Amino acid sequence: MSAWRRFLNWFGERMVMIIGLLVLIYMFIPVVVVMAMSFNTPPSRNVYEFGSFTWHNWLHVCEPSGMCAALVRSMEIGMLATLSATILGTLMAFALVRHRFAGRSTANVVVFLPMATPEIVMGSSLLALFIALGFGGQLGFWTILIAHIMFCLSFVVVTVKARLIGMDSRLEEAAMDLYASEWRTFWRITLPLVFPGILGAALLSFSLSFDDFIITSLNAGTTTTFPMFVWGSAKRHIPMQINVIGTVMFLISLLIVLAAEFKRRRSAR
Repeated sequence: MSAWRRFLNWFGERMVMIIGLLVLIYMFIPVVVVMAMSFNTPPSRNVYEFGSFTWHNWLHVCEPSGMCAALVRSMEIGMLATLSATILGTLMAFALVRHRFAGRSTANVVVFLPMATPEIVMGSSLLALFIALGFGGQLGFWTILIAHIMFCLSFVVVTVKARLIGMDSRLEEAAMDLYASEWRTFWRITLPLVFPGILGAALLSFSLSFDDFIITSLNAGTTTTFPMFVWGSAKRHIPMQINVIGTVMFLISLLIVLAAEFKRRRSAR
């Protein structure tokens, strides 16, 4: 067999793995650039030009005026929106999966609308709603929070619903056959089985809320969130400390994923 034929056979056996690795490398190139730029002192306004290595950006993260305040505000909104959307969305998912009621099919369709609607349409619609309710001059933290809960809710419902539908109901039936009450069955059987879906929905909600710009900018008034700060800075000169925040957020997400995988493998043993 010729060397070319052996190479083709080797490549054919590993083609899916190689393509997957190339896709992963391509996806992580922006992350690597952000991490590199967090140690950069740009020689000019071109932030993608590496000037010299420095620890200054990490040691003085809050040096750009207003950045840390915008970051804290985004985290506060993200956590409150995540908590509210996760609780309401989980209850809605249980109602849609476990109960039969008039309008159930319509509710299933309506839940998907915020996910399918373009952000500019949802943002402008919410702005019109707030103005109609008399909040036009009071746009700020609370209107942003309400808007974020609105679009995070759909993602929570869909994620938890998928977990509930895939759950084996015979486990709950077996627990109640062994004289466990409904409340005890929920806490000992149902909730632990559904919790991975709830946790995934909560993490997704926080990511969507923290990252949102379009809906936020339409309903923020004079309030500035971290994405809005980045957008405003891009018009002038992007501070390198923004890359520090991006690197930290990525590392935290990576640690959460690794911890979850470690726990899964430990449980499997």
